[in-house]
Amino acid sequence: MLDHVVKLTKDATKVWKDDIDRLRAVGFDDRGILQITLIASWFNYINRVADALGVGRE
Repeated sequence: MLDHVVKLTKDATKVWKDDIDRLRAVGFDDRGILQITLIASWFNYINRVADALGVGRE
């Protein structure tokens, strides 16, 4: 799962069907895969917005 999240974070266009198949092979169902994707994507989005607005910088 963490390898998938790293790949999704670095470049989501590089996530392929075989990446999803690997998640299924270790026990994740479609709902779990969707949740992993949504949560990782949301955090990536929020962090980019915060970075762009300078949140936390002095």
